[in-house]
Amino acid sequence: MMNAFEDVQKAGQANMNRALDSFGALSRGWQALAEETADYSKKSYEAGAAHVEKLLGAKSVDLAIEAQTDFVRASYEQAAGRAARFSELYLGLVKDMAKPFEEFVPTPKKK
Repeated sequence: MMNAFEDVQKAGQANMNRALDSFGALSRGWQALAEETADYSKKSYEAGAAHVEKLLGAKSVDLAIEAQTDFVRASYEQAAGRAARFSELYLGLVKDMAKPFEEFVPTPKKK
């Protein structure tokens, strides 16, 4: 009877360790996402401020339109790149959180 109690206690401890590992992965993932968000926000603000200065210094409407077009194009490309980066971070976060529990998921048998 004592052996069964010890087995249950060990299993409970193992599951607690898995949960803590998963929570640690969540914490690290959110930290990476926060850093990436802060970096993107800072760079977007700087690019926007530089763009406003460029628009205010434009000598003609044509130059202002060209500057606006370039800014919109660059902003779109940066946003698309960051969206891909955020997707990678979220996918990594989910994988890292699930890793401690992989042994509970049956693997498909090869034919």
